[in-house]
Amino acid sequence: MSSGYDPQESGSLAAAAAAVKFPDARYAGAGAYFAEYAKEMARASETIDPAAMERAGSLLVDAYARGARMFSCGNGGSAAIANHMQCDHLKGIRTGTDLAPQVLSLSTNVEVLTAIANDIGYHEIFVYQLQSQARPGDVLIAVSSSGRSRNIVDALTWARDNGLRTIAITGFEGGAARTVADVAIHVDCTNYGVVEDLHQAVMHALAQYVRHTRMAADTISETVF
Repeated sequence: MSSGYDPQESGSLAAAAAAVKFPDARYAGAGAYFAEYAKEMARASETIDPAAMERAGSLLVDAYARGARMFSCGNGGSAAIANHMQCDHLKGIRTGTDLAPQVLSLSTNVEVLTAIANDIGYHEIFVYQLQSQARPGDVLIAVSSSGRSRNIVDALTWARDNGLRTIAITGFEGGAARTVADVAIHVDCTNYGVVEDLHQAVMHALAQYVRHTRMAADTISETVF
């Protein structure tokens, strides 16, 4: 389970788990468990809406071409994905293209995070940073397994109200984040590990998609992605 789990969400998440539950029994060994885990990943991957991926990809291609900033954020395991996003969407997309993306993870600076959380409140850790650094036309990608974390929903709401384009990457029921964002990429699954694995895959796919759109067609097959 991700360290981003919020006990206050347990009731809603338990209700969501009634649809598809993995695991629902004890397994004899790690090999058998992994085989079923892989099956659940395959099933859950089929629930990701290709149209949502298309909209997110187009939004990012436009933003990076305009020189807009992209901000990412998440809690717990989702923070790791947000931080990894800064690497792949800054360094990765720039490699072999004419783009120089400006990408900032709001989850990466422990001094800033703890100062805001201690002096103001944990729910403000992302909004406070956006207020200082974001401008209309920028993009926010918020990663949240539940989609219910207050700091995530508040960040998406502030971004929407201040002229940013927003993408939410969610799981479980999707929470308020799924409805607030301009684009919601949703994984219909109730296992934190599977949700986070697929969120990571979504992050990689978006970065690689943007990168390949700015490369010469005859170099794509010869390039390592």
